Amino acid sequence: MMGSVRKWRLRVGITGAFLLVTGSLHAQDKTSGPWVMQSSGTTASLRGIHAVGAGVAWASGTNGTVLRTEDGGYMWQTCAMPPGAEKLDFRGIWAWDEKTAMVMSSGPGDLSRLYRTADGCSHWTLLYTNPDKDGFWDAIQYSDRKNAFLLGDPVNGRFVLIRTEDGGATWKPIESTDLGTGGQKLGAFAASNSAMALNGPVLGPVEAPWFGTSGPAGPLIYRSGLDCTMGMAHDDIEGCLRRWDFQHGKAPMAGGSASSGVFSLALRDGEHGVAVGGDYSKPGVSFGTAAWTADGGGHWTAAERPPHGYRSAVAWDGDSKAWIAVGTNGSDVSYDDGKTWGLIDDGNWNALSLPWVVGPEGRIAKLGELPARK
Repeated sequence: MMGSVRKWRLRVGITGAFLLVTGSLHAQDKTSGPWVMQSSGTTASLRGIHAVGAGVAWASGTNGTVLRTEDGGYMWQTCAMPPGAEKLDFRGIWAWDEKTAMVMSSGPGDLSRLYRTADGCSHWTLLYTNPDKDGFWDAIQYSDRKNAFLLGDPVNGRFVLIRTEDGGATWKPIESTDLGTGGQKLGAFAASNSAMALNGPVLGPVEAPWFGTSGPAGPLIYRSGLDCTMGMAHDDIEGCLRRWDFQHGKAPMAGGSASSGVFSLALRDGEHGVAVGGDYSKPGVSFGTAAWTADGGGHWTAAERPPHGYRSAVAWDGDSKAWIAVGTNGSDVSYDDGKTWGLIDDGNWNALSLPWVVGPEGRIAKLGELPARK
């Protein structure tokens, strides 16, 4: 089955000291809708982006590429390449400050790896390599510096979900029959490191993971933490994470094919969330590209006016009280919790971590002023 799962993948296809992208190359005079274009200094396809705050952000992409900025994008630094990463595709990155970050590559078997830096990406340490030759990692999400989940495609009929409680030094699988596919052809997309989302601190320091699926069996949203409470004992948390619901998580989105499903999932609180996706083989088709929930994922409703095509990432902008979704034919904004969307640019984008957006050919931009509500 995994051979066919790999065919569903959305695949897109320096060493040494930092190479600085100087201010003279900066392209802040160029915009695409509300996005202010930046000079990344690379032509790599970028799919990983994480905004830390205070001007610090990290990005990652193909051919072992990792970038960071400490000054709000005025200069982007090309990091030293992690060892053995020349052919790796870094689909996910997570950072805590200007010195410390973790990067995840996505690929079959041991091409899925985790690296960590603690010195501003001058040096990297290989933390973990996928032990499953049939595996493929899709997303990594942290609750805090110690607790995180990593999602992978099904192996032996079950989605792979592994967890760390020590910042990534060790990882252990969550063994649950609820993570099974029931013999259906399902997978998750590694399009933007956002096929998985964390649903708030319902387990104390551990946030409950949700994730969206793709493939011929149709788009589903797997939810955990539904009967968990704050202050649970450690053993109770372990048990809680083994209980999942997807029977009620059927998303009214494009599905039924290898190239369609839920590509990105985001939650602004325990009740409200948005899923985006569609069919990446038909990027201009708007049908089935977004759905929303207002009851903690119990029910999902298709957007009345969806985004203007396939979307690979979605995020909540707390400052503007708006949702933003991006994809290969542009970006859209919703001011009514995902019910209706309006086009805001026609750029080519892959992933979001507001205020940043990244795309192919080294595209990086920073969110400026959104259009007024209508």
